[in-house]
Amino acid sequence: MKVKSIFATAAVVFYVGANAQSMSKSNYPKAIKGSQTDNYFGTQVADPFRDLENDSEATKKWVDEEVAYSQNYLSKIPFRDQIKEQLRTIWNYEKISAPFKEGDYTYFSKNNGLQAQSVIYRTGLKTKDIEVFLDPNKFSEKGTTSLSNLSFNKKGTLAAYSISEGGSDWNKIIIIDAITKKQIDETIVDVKFSGIAWQGDEGFYYSSYDKPKEGTVLSGMTDKHKVYYHKLGTKQSEDQLIFGGEKTPRRYLTAGVSEDQRFLIVSGANATNGNELYIKDLKNGGDFVQINKGFDINANIVDTQGDDLFIFTDKDAPNMRLVKVSMKNPSPENWKDVIPETENVLGVSEGGGYFFATYMKDAIDIVKQFDKTGKLVRDISLPGKGNISGFGGKEKEKDIYYSFTNYITPGTIYKYNVDSGKSEVYQKPNVKFNPEDYVSEQVFYTSKDGTKVPMMINYKKGTKLNGKNPTILYSYGGFNISLQPAFSVVNAIWMENGGIYAVPNIRGGGEYGKKWHDAGTKQQKKNVFEDFIAAGEYLQSKGYASKEYMALSGRSNGGLLVGATMTMRPDLAKVAFPGVGVLDMLRYNKFTAGAGWSYDYGTAEDSKEMFEYLKSYSPVHQVKAGICYPSTMIITSDHDDRVVPAHSFKFGAELQEKQACSNPILLRIEKNAGHGAGRSTEQVIGENADLLSFALFEMGIKALKK
Repeated sequence: MKVKSIFATAAVVFYVGANAQSMSKSNYPKAIKGSQTDNYFGTQVADPFRDLENDSEATKKWVDEEVAYSQNYLSKIPFRDQIKEQLRTIWNYEKISAPFKEGDYTYFSKNNGLQAQSVIYRTGLKTKDIEVFLDPNKFSEKGTTSLSNLSFNKKGTLAAYSISEGGSDWNKIIIIDAITKKQIDETIVDVKFSGIAWQGDEGFYYSSYDKPKEGTVLSGMTDKHKVYYHKLGTKQSEDQLIFGGEKTPRRYLTAGVSEDQRFLIVSGANATNGNELYIKDLKNGGDFVQINKGFDINANIVDTQGDDLFIFTDKDAPNMRLVKVSMKNPSPENWKDVIPETENVLGVSEGGGYFFATYMKDAIDIVKQFDKTGKLVRDISLPGKGNISGFGGKEKEKDIYYSFTNYITPGTIYKYNVDSGKSEVYQKPNVKFNPEDYVSEQVFYTSKDGTKVPMMINYKKGTKLNGKNPTILYSYGGFNISLQPAFSVVNAIWMENGGIYAVPNIRGGGEYGKKWHDAGTKQQKKNVFEDFIAAGEYLQSKGYASKEYMALSGRSNGGLLVGATMTMRPDLAKVAFPGVGVLDMLRYNKFTAGAGWSYDYGTAEDSKEMFEYLKSYSPVHQVKAGICYPSTMIITSDHDDRVVPAHSFKFGAELQEKQACSNPILLRIEKNAGHGAGRSTEQVIGENADLLSFALFEMGIKALKK
């Protein structure tokens, strides 16, 4: 990679000084402090910064002051602009998605390099002419309105797409003639957590909630999801309620139509784990048939064939299996294995008339192809050890696509022929990065309770393990989400210049199935933090890093991970980045869709024991006066209506008030952005430039190698 060095390694020439210490602890902006207390099972809990939950003028003023304070601090980092420019340089390469066919066109997305949003293009199957189909960069002046979803009817003649403004989860759906690209119906508004499922040429299904009261859009609870059918040419106010609402209250509802257009499938859930399945025969009529009752299992219909349903489930299979059942008698006791459970976690996709089974072994993917009877067709040869996505497509397509990546291999798209099993490179990004110059190694370390945990450690060849390598320790640990190897240009720059990027696959994730996930939930949640702490201790004991050169990083549930870790073990690292984190564990379920996270967390209302357990690690409640906490940059956005910014505001106010040393506590608040998805390229570059420069500056680096 031909870029100037961002920072020199400890063995070379940078100047080390007490940067944070030289900038004495300034007067942080003062948040309104009240006397609010709450009673939990006879225990009074103070919540002095409760006002920061409200979108009041006082809160807005405090936010503006925090933004100004942070920007002033960051502006004094001498190499901040240099890092931002180097990020722009490496980011500036063409990014193209795998193609997909709809009607008489092949569609794909492309970003020329630094465009705020990727553009949807299409090619005529006959003419081969390339034209712009949708350009989200024209949705807003600064590129902060993004494309959330795009769906076509079966003929490919109609399309509907949803947009997110400023990163909000509240979307709008715009309906167009796919041939002329002209809008043909009124815009559907107030849509949230929704797909777009076409039924024929007359309309589609979508999901939403009742809009919260004015002034609470970014924080009001959304707990009764509804599936509607919109018929083209009618007003949204006339849309038919298909499922949900008061009659069948569910917090999350997803509607889909089978590829053959015969079945309407609805998944209903009250939490992020466990769901019901309902199916309705659109061809022969009749009411919804409930496939499974209760929320003890996860189940998803991945394909239909005549009367047969293929269901991907963890029922009696913690590592997942694929089963088949007739829709005439679809209850779980009739499910028969097509692809049975194995010792490795299974993922299933369908394309070209086949099933593709992706097995995850120690966070690395293995792929096998099966026919619809469950007979193995072939083991698929992959480009290397890493993360695979794709292997999906329509029933009759013979060429489908998949992507391969790992921490040192930029994501490359391959075309795969389902009959021959032949793979060929379809699109390889032209990134200025040579994987041969790097090491990506997997180690296993022991957590506090003796559990073996895998971790990927990535760095440039020749790095000396002398404890002086700037190191980012990143993880997530929740909601059955697996952290698999994936390339990032930000991490590429970090490693190119001597940094180490380490990712432990801690409990709470899905790397080893349901048991691994459950081992990091509710009153076992501290296992997650102990796994993360043990990862940091391993890196320090083996010479990869030391406390003074380590930064903790995580987003969302990973923001909770960082917040809990830095309050449990403030001596573990020099720097902390809790990003868009769930940080008030006693009140997280009071905002937006937060109540749906209770499977992982439990709530303070469940029991006295659950309340006490949550409070014992809740970052907002575990900040203590007289403790020296790491140099911290709390990252959030003013339009985050998933993990509301009040979490970050309250945590930041507590830290700023109680910090016992000169390590700075900054709140980096992005304007016109949400939880993360849909941000403009410039917003992403800006945040990462601040993150990298702050980390290095607080680690004592005063100047970069020229």
